[in-house]
Amino acid sequence: MNNIDDACSCWPPIGLRRLANSFSSGDRPDRPDPADFTIADQEGTTSGRLPGTISGQQFMIRNCKDSHIYLFDHSATITIDDCEGCKFFFGPIKGSIFFRNCKDCQSVVACQQFRTRDCKKMETFLHCTSQPIIEASTGMKFGCYQYSYPELQDQFEKAGLTVFSSNWFNIHDFTPVDGENNWSLLPEGVEVESYVPKPVADDFSTMKISTDREFSVVPVTRGSRTKNYDQSCLLLFFGNATKKCMEFMKELKNKTSFDIIQTKEIKMSTADVNRILKNEDYSSIVENGPAVGIEVNGVEIFDSCSDVRSSLNIAQSELHISNSKEAAQSEIDAFYNFVDMSMS
Repeated sequence: MNNIDDACSCWPPIGLRRLANSFSSGDRPDRPDPADFTIADQEGTTSGRLPGTISGQQFMIRNCKDSHIYLFDHSATITIDDCEGCKFFFGPIKGSIFFRNCKDCQSVVACQQFRTRDCKKMETFLHCTSQPIIEASTGMKFGCYQYSYPELQDQFEKAGLTVFSSNWFNIHDFTPVDGENNWSLLPEGVEVESYVPKPVADDFSTMKISTDREFSVVPVTRGSRTKNYDQSCLLLFFGNATKKCMEFMKELKNKTSFDIIQTKEIKMSTADVNRILKNEDYSSIVENGPAVGIEVNGVEIFDSCSDVRSSLNIAQSELHISNSKEAAQSEIDAFYNFVDMSMS
């Protein structure tokens, strides 16, 4: 080399440049290629990912129009930018999903955090373990998540999401407008498939999907809608009984007509339970893991729940059932006040 310019033109040395290049995402088997976790610039297409193809990675969707996109796997976070007229299904999301500058889209979402910004006219069947947030968004409508396929329960567990904690109906509008309501609930009884149809493309032909509320992995709840029945009851499952919640609900359907109003899985202390229920019978079991609280509203609900507890051989020390209308209202208020304080 005859001068400094020649020397600089060869920096870094060829050997080091080869070493640096060998660490690019395409050459490292332990580093995923971002292109595998991105869907962009689609129009009028059907695309997505099958179970086992995302495995907890971050995912991005952008600039898609009039397309159907299905992610049948769990992920870390998802961002959706500049999409219009699209239909989405998203498997369980460990962290957040963020829609930005989207309009006329329908989606099925299960996540820890839900947020939109600068969005218009979106319908979402939602399961969210924290309070959903909309910002600078209008015409937003929400319904309860209802979906099932064989791998979904396991994906919820891998994403760290409980099926019993959903705030789909408790939306926080970060930018409210006086005299207007930027969000509302979808009409009662609407079908998921009328908004987000099951995929018909050959790539998804092996998927065994159900949108029937009876088979939903997540219990379908009424949320803040007006109650249909006069009697409500609080069920609190402890210890091994928490594994029988869904079986309990199915058996209760054979006994009476009822709705699930809301559910919550939460860690409680002995003091918490004693304060809420004014009962120390559960002191020896409450520390054995999270409890599951379910508010049910139905016909002769107290006797029906007691009958199901007996038929499933659940010990009274593992399942609390409100024993009167007056006690139920006090327990429901106390339990969900505790839940709200725990989330804040």
